[in-house]
Amino acid sequence: MKITTLIAGIFSVLALLLSGPLYQAEVLELRQAFMGFRVALIIGGITLVLIVIQLIFMRKNIGWGSTGLAALCAVVAIGLPLSMMNKGKSVPAIHDITTDLVNPPKFNAILALRADAPNPAAYQGEEIASQQRSAYPELQTQSYKESSDKVFDAALASIENLGFEVVTANKATGQIEAFDKTTWFGFIDDVVVRIQSAGDMTLLDVRSKSRIGRSDLGKNAERIHAILDGIVL
Repeated sequence: MKITTLIAGIFSVLALLLSGPLYQAEVLELRQAFMGFRVALIIGGITLVLIVIQLIFMRKNIGWGSTGLAALCAVVAIGLPLSMMNKGKSVPAIHDITTDLVNPPKFNAILALRADAPNPAAYQGEEIASQQRSAYPELQTQSYKESSDKVFDAALASIENLGFEVVTANKATGQIEAFDKTTWFGFIDDVVVRIQSAGDMTLLDVRSKSRIGRSDLGKNAERIHAILDGIVL
């Protein structure tokens, strides 16, 4: 039973961790990759049951090293999917976040890269704006006393420091477009930054939108926060 428990534990964590890379390699479709989460949960649960059985009935012959490793694998296989599920329940099931809900920045140069994306580039208006207001009320247009050129350079530096791929950075129009690729599943989210002069102030808006998926698990809001936090003037 020791070997069976260890194999089950290792299999559970592999089913979880390999789901993303196999999706990126186009070995699995997205639905199949997400099924790996369910498999990981089930096998991880079975592993814990086997461990409990050993602790109760086979304590004298238990292999603490292999059992500990199996337990660790099971905890990861169960804990990570549950954590993501809880995160999903705590944020709205939307994937388009912006600091300007009335007139969000529009994608231009990046549209060609989104041509085959399941999620359209157009903003869906009040349908998602109301949900964002409730979940992320702090995300609003930013205003600065510095010139638009300085704000533009600072915003571009923030995006580059975060490792995003810049598609265009046009100081004349005050627009920056870039995309970010997640490590695990390789999901691509697009970002547009708009800088405008308003009297003695400079206004900056950011929009981050996923190319695929209904819920972003809060990732786009986190990305906007990271961009804004990285702007140093």
